[in-house]
Amino acid sequence: MSVQVVLPGVLADLAGGAKHLDVDPAGGTLADLLDAVDARHPTLGRRIRDETGRVRRFVNVYVDGEDVRWQGGLATAVRDGAVVQVLPSVAGG
Repeated sequence: MSVQVVLPGVLADLAGGAKHLDVDPAGGTLADLLDAVDARHPTLGRRIRDETGRVRRFVNVYVDGEDVRWQGGLATAVRDGAVVQVLPSVAGG
């Protein structure tokens, strides 16, 4: 199974500058995908998930355009060919 992870510039720097990662997770959930990302890019993995393994509060993750917060969180199904976007929240004024 292959999944494309799309990163903005601020996170791409933590993945060697790559804005698109092709990832082959061991399973079919978002948690499996993030485990695979963390194995390849540990610093990026720590920016996406906290010490307990949860997606950080100010990081938004979308699987095929759907916010995982409303789809099952880390248990969200990730199919072969899916596109997963990881976006840190932007705040300020």
